[in-house]
This record gives sequence, structure tokens and C-alpha cells, in this order.
Amino acid sequence: MRKRNVHIQFWLDKKEAEAFQKKVKKSGLSREAYLRHLVTGLEPQDAPPPDYYAMMRELHGIGNNLNQIAAKAHTLNALDVQRYDENCRKLDEAVKTITAAVILPRPMK
Repeated sequence: MRKRNVHIQFWLDKKEAEAFQKKVKKSGLSREAYLRHLVTGLEPQDAPPPDYYAMMRELHGIGNNLNQIAAKAHTLNALDVQRYDENCRKLDEAVKTITAAVILPRPMK
């Protein structure tokens, strides 16, 4: 059974439809997802530049490498654990901040 089972249909004039399509295209969302954001009081952001995904993959790769280094260093007992954990938290926070700034919708003003 569908989660969304209420069908709503409405009409736009040509100018409204063009403006709507332009905004939907800039966001990279489907028309339905775009409208759901608006209905829930969120303002969809423009789609991120293509470089964003490559940069995020790189950051996640760095995090993965740090975890592998930490596993090895913990077994050898050759790691400043407090300093390492602090830097891992900074990396995680940077990824979350970048994602919030570029991808996540913002509350409407």
C-alpha cells in the first residue's frame, strides 16, 4: 500500500508553470518532492554543483582511512587517542556542516 494515497490536482497558467518548472529544475528534485518541501515549510535549495559529490566522496574516504589507521594504531598502542578522536569529530562536523549548507532544505522565511 502506498504511503501517500491522496491525489491532488491543480491548474497553473503558462507563466506560473514555466516559473515552477524552472525552480524544480534548479533544485534537482522531482515536482512532487519540491511541492512536499514547500508544504512542510521548507525551501528547497538549488542542486549542488557536480564537484560537491566528488569532494564529499573524498572527505568520506579520508574518514575511512582515519578509521583504518586508528584500528591499526590501537592494536599497536601507538596513538594519541584524544587528539585523534578530536580530529575525527572535526571531520564529521565539517561533513555535516557542508551537507547542511549545500543539500538540506532550509525553513521558509
